[in-house]
Amino acid sequence: MSDAPTPESSEPAHDPEVLQLAAKIFDLARHGDTDTIVAYVDAGVPPNLTNDKGDSLVMLAAYHGHAAAVRALLERGADPDRLNDRGQTPLAGAVFKGEDEVIRALLDAGADPAAGTPSAIDTARMFGKEELLELFGAQ
Repeated sequence: MSDAPTPESSEPAHDPEVLQLAAKIFDLARHGDTDTIVAYVDAGVPPNLTNDKGDSLVMLAAYHGHAAAVRALLERGADPDRLNDRGQTPLAGAVFKGEDEVIRALLDAGADPAAGTPSAIDTARMFGKEELLELFGAQ
């Protein structure tokens, strides 16, 4: 029997290098570094990768107003309606932040304004954004 310490887990998700790379990719989404995000996704990073709060790359890019990154991720198969752990969608986040170009990108990709809690429709109502309610067909 060996006295060598055993690793906590052999799962890649527990590898510090994998965790560090994932953190970098989430930061790229927050900062809208579209070309680098695309390179990682094209190299095999899942387009629906989520962080420890369930925020997808699309959610982070959408919330921070990076429409080009949102479009690029959606074009690579990211789910426009993926809920985070709080039941929020990227569309509701974009409505909350007033990111009109991101809202259009998500709607063009088929995002559902009624999905999530609160939904994009609920968020638009909360902030009196009549033009968005009209856009969502929720008047």
